Amino acid sequence: MNMKMTNCFLMAASLVAATQITTAADVTGKITLKGTPPEEKVLPIDPLCGKLHTSSLKTRFYVTDGKGGLGDVFIHIKSGLAGAAPAPSATPAVLDQVGCEYTPYILGVQVNQKMKVLNSDPLLHNVHPTPTAEGNKEFNKAQLPKGPPIEAVWSQAEILLRFKCDVHPWMFAYVGVVEHPYFAVSSKDGSFAIKNVPAGMYVIEALHRKTGKPVTKEVTVGANGAVADFTIELQ
Repeated sequence: MNMKMTNCFLMAASLVAATQITTAADVTGKITLKGTPPEEKVLPIDPLCGKLHTSSLKTRFYVTDGKGGLGDVFIHIKSGLAGAAPAPSATPAVLDQVGCEYTPYILGVQVNQKMKVLNSDPLLHNVHPTPTAEGNKEFNKAQLPKGPPIEAVWSQAEILLRFKCDVHPWMFAYVGVVEHPYFAVSSKDGSFAIKNVPAGMYVIEALHRKTGKPVTKEVTVGANGAVADFTIELQ
């Protein structure tokens, strides 16, 4: 290949790369809870777990900011993506156990992305995911205090895949497994951002675990991204 052809090839590659960058933008929004959530219940934790807390441990059904914002909502692109999904991130998704609670309570991972479950507690835990999608395998493993991570990979999409601890029956976490990296979990104030979404028209879905009823919205992502606000009603 001569120098002229090489320069043309490099210029074309740079143009394609620049186009890809300018045609990807963020989908941002806010989740608003309609209605007044019930008071969270005090969990019947055992004395050993109680020593890890200075106040009562409560359920986390409705995480709000007191101003209408709703956290722990899983948001993802439901339809509209064209072509093969991007490869899973090489960075593992991490679920930890801190103070006899799974954290985060809601987590997102991509199909075939490695997931690590940690135990930061000085206590024995039991990691027990209970998938329902065919192809996602259930397992049940004890994890020593501050022991090595337990790894998992999910081959099928599933929203939401439940994790529990059989040693401490109040411990739960829920994982949104999707085939692409375009997902987010809302913060306490309800805000979220799905990063670097290719330009196009999509259906975005938001699901709160406790209400169990997904809500959707159509958006068009352009150079400036798109806004997708959702209202979730108490059941």
